[in-house]
Amino acid sequence: MRITVIRVGEEGDSHFADDDLPLTAQPFAPPAPPLEVSDPIPADRGVFSSMAPGWFGDWHPTPCRQYFVQTSGELEVQVSDGEVRRFRAGAVVLLEDTTGRGHTTRVVSADPVHAIFLQLPPE
Repeated sequence: MRITVIRVGEEGDSHFADDDLPLTAQPFAPPAPPLEVSDPIPADRGVFSSMAPGWFGDWHPTPCRQYFVQTSGELEVQVSDGEVRRFRAGAVVLLEDTTGRGHTTRVVSADPVHAIFLQLPPE
């Protein structure tokens, strides 16, 4: 499964990276057939979120390492090295830019962006 990662480089700027989250066929909910699943990911908590059309979050780091799983709408995210990417429903982003300038986030769709933040325990 392909995911996007926002991480901080040695110089303190945030960058996008693409990574693969390995999935393997495993019995997950017998007697249903096996599903392609990842290894379990320890999490502290989950937060559901809604961002209205036009919402804009100026430069900010993520408050903690967390997965962002988008279920609706379209976002535009800029990292501090200048790269901009758009994300739609189904996007999974691992946010690791807990230091530095961080990133900006803008809702660019006419519909709200709904998402789940899966917050990870401190490393």
